[in-house]
Amino acid sequence: MKKMLMASVALLLAAQAFAADPVSQRKDVFKQYKPVVGEMGKMVKGEIPYNKDQFAKQAAKLEQLSQQPWQYFPAGSGAGKTDAKAEIWSKPADWQKAIDNHKAATAKLKQVALTGDLAAIKAQFGATQQTCKACHKDFRKD
Repeated sequence: MKKMLMASVALLLAAQAFAADPVSQRKDVFKQYKPVVGEMGKMVKGEIPYNKDQFAKQAAKLEQLSQQPWQYFPAGSGAGKTDAKAEIWSKPADWQKAIDNHKAATAKLKQVALTGDLAAIKAQFGATQQTCKACHKDFRKD
């Protein structure tokens, strides 16, 4: 019984440590992007059959994810095990503009996905991906 209690306490402490680490938290959110964007990309490229409802579901998920990682970039969280560039903190207006552009693009993708117009979806998916690439270019180390 003591071993179970000790194991439970250890798990709780590990979870709290993870929760207190903004680098781990933001990496966790960004890892959630990959399967969502991957499935949508395969649909727009024709690698898997386009499914309007599934694409719309993934677009909604992406829009939801686009709201999350930014809170995990507090001042001082750029050092250590991170790919974040110092420009995130030294150029906060540029950083905020990149965030706003990404949020706007994902919100528009969510709306366009509901139409089922594959040509419009492809165009907006490409525009959304460009906001990711722009942010990586300016604010992420290679």
